[in-house]
Amino acid sequence: MSKLVILESPSKAKTVKKYLGAGYEVVASTGHIIDLPKSKLGVDVDNNFQPQYVNMKDKSDIIKELKKRAKESDIVYLATDPDREGEAIAWHLSHLLNIDENAKVRVTFNEITKTGVQYGMSHPRTIDNDIVNAQQTRRILDRIVGYKLSPFLWKKVRRGLSAGRVQSVAVRIIVDREEEIKAFKTTEYWSVDAKLSAPSSKKIFPAKLAEIDGQKVSLENKEQTDKVLEELKGAEFVVTNLKKSQRKKQPAPPFTTSTLQQEASRRLSFQARRTMKAAQELYEGVDVEDMGAVGLITYMRTDSLRISDEAKTAAAEMIKNVYGKEYLPEKPRVYRSKNNAQDAHEAIRPTNVELTPAMVKKSLTSDQFKLYKLIWERFMASQMANAVMDTVSAEITANNCLFKANGYSVKFDGFTKLYEEQKDADEQGGALPKLENGEKLKAVEVTGNQHFTQPPARYNEASLIKALEENGIGRPSTYAPTISTILDRHYVEREAGNQLRPTPLGEVITELLKDKFRNIVDVKFTAKVENSLDDIEKGTKDWVDTLSKFYKGFAQSLEKAEQDMEGKHVKIPDEPTDIKCEVCGKNMVIKIGPYGKFLGCSGFPECKFTKKIVTETKGNCPKCGKKMLLKKSKKGKPFYGCENFKDCNFMTWDVPLEEKCPQCGSTLFKKTGRQGKIYCLKDGCGYERPLDNTKDGGKGDES
Repeated sequence: MSKLVILESPSKAKTVKKYLGAGYEVVASTGHIIDLPKSKLGVDVDNNFQPQYVNMKDKSDIIKELKKRAKESDIVYLATDPDREGEAIAWHLSHLLNIDENAKVRVTFNEITKTGVQYGMSHPRTIDNDIVNAQQTRRILDRIVGYKLSPFLWKKVRRGLSAGRVQSVAVRIIVDREEEIKAFKTTEYWSVDAKLSAPSSKKIFPAKLAEIDGQKVSLENKEQTDKVLEELKGAEFVVTNLKKSQRKKQPAPPFTTSTLQQEASRRLSFQARRTMKAAQELYEGVDVEDMGAVGLITYMRTDSLRISDEAKTAAAEMIKNVYGKEYLPEKPRVYRSKNNAQDAHEAIRPTNVELTPAMVKKSLTSDQFKLYKLIWERFMASQMANAVMDTVSAEITANNCLFKANGYSVKFDGFTKLYEEQKDADEQGGALPKLENGEKLKAVEVTGNQHFTQPPARYNEASLIKALEENGIGRPSTYAPTISTILDRHYVEREAGNQLRPTPLGEVITELLKDKFRNIVDVKFTAKVENSLDDIEKGTKDWVDTLSKFYKGFAQSLEKAEQDMEGKHVKIPDEPTDIKCEVCGKNMVIKIGPYGKFLGCSGFPECKFTKKIVTETKGNCPKCGKKMLLKKSKKGKPFYGCENFKDCNFMTWDVPLEEKCPQCGSTLFKKTGRQGKIYCLKDGCGYERPLDNTKDGGKGDES
């Protein structure tokens, strides 16, 4: 009996084929094969929002091949990804290949391992129409917003703009933060800090003034602070109250999509799309030495914290064998997912804990290894015992002033022996010397220090993803593409430290949408829509009714906006610069066009001179010695080229470094990936050395 299994990814198909063996043909659809048409709305809003699906033109050869294979097979299994989008693709495939809707041919793999594949194949089911309807509703909602709202922006702002249901809210969150920063008023305040030592110890420890005459201290200026310092001159510092206790510190739960992207951003400086690319590869399967293609992690799009009993048992056995039974908790840990989590999948974890990062390192690219190590360590730590800290808080009196000092020491390292979440690892503190009540201390130094309140920080990718998740905006699969979209469309730009800042274009669009389409950029409304999609998936809400309620309000807003802005046009403000126009001498301004930022003369339209904005990089061209510039290909991929590109034409994808070649003195370049190296590109030199991730950065370029 011939059996055909259809997946989405060719690399996943290769891994699954290995586990299924003879009697099975495994092919890939390479994602969607049917979608709404690009040239029109493709949704009949007057007829229950019926979508007008068409075969995708660029998939015609694949569709032809799938039909041929299906016709030659006795049974066709639909093994697309185990999420809403995968369910929708399976539904489209069933219609394309004339598969009975009641046939139990839908299979899912939470992990691409022999056990995971065999379990999935032995539990086929019918396609879940509720899941399909939830995905279909999302697709139609996004299509309506995009295809109805974008033309309005073309007319009122500039051609080529677009609006999206989730992306517009993400931009608004960033714009609102920028407005907070602009409106923030800095306030001066002072602190009094002491450096003290005990007679029994040479260790100097800090203490901070907390109260004066029993009242919480509040020093607003130098005069007030100097007065306190004057009163403390020659004062005797005495320990008046000691509190000793123990604090237990629990490990962070295993990763979900959101927390993986946040931690990879903090620890590895990975952008969300870079994280998801490596995670996808680890899930689908990589060729591990002596093992062949192996899926190393479970499905990477999940907001569930559930862990299978088998995985817990395997982790416990390894923890006991490697670290000792004292590193096991009294009972296996259970982490609770959020109320709105899709619990169909487990948390992200290694499929086989015995495959340690060190064992598979040679078989992985740099990105794959870093991410697998992060996932493996986080999961194993989540199954380990608490860390136990001995804490001490001391109250120290000097005249009428009360100082406080806190410290801790590690009694039992527990899970921290393996892994600490980045924000926890950054905590400052240490052990205090041994102190006694009534003990007199030596004041090594007492100083007043000026401080200023700080505005809230701009979002980076990690904090934006956290904000989206906390507000119920989007789902695990949407975070990375949403961030990529708002950057690619120049509504937001990256600044130093990977901070996300709105562009003038992003601010203008957001203000217009807030004024005319309040619901589209309203955080609570968008979260409510996400909850409705969850209810559709559960079968408790009708998808057509959900679309009808949304469209009624949206259509009214669109009609009113058209009337209110009849004959009006919104101007995008230009950013001034000190650069002089090479034609007329006026200052140039930064403008944003369909392909990004460029310099234009402030005298436009009288002077139409423009020029590209160039970014100089480290090092010099190895061919002619001139400066190197960071550029981008048509697809947005960064590359490096000589500033004299017309005559010299040197370019490379590899990152130029400040370091010079020890053989010829030319600029060295860094090549990342499995064959990572530091090397010289000067003709005839040939110098190179392996990339040392600890010494050479090893993270690649994040432009």
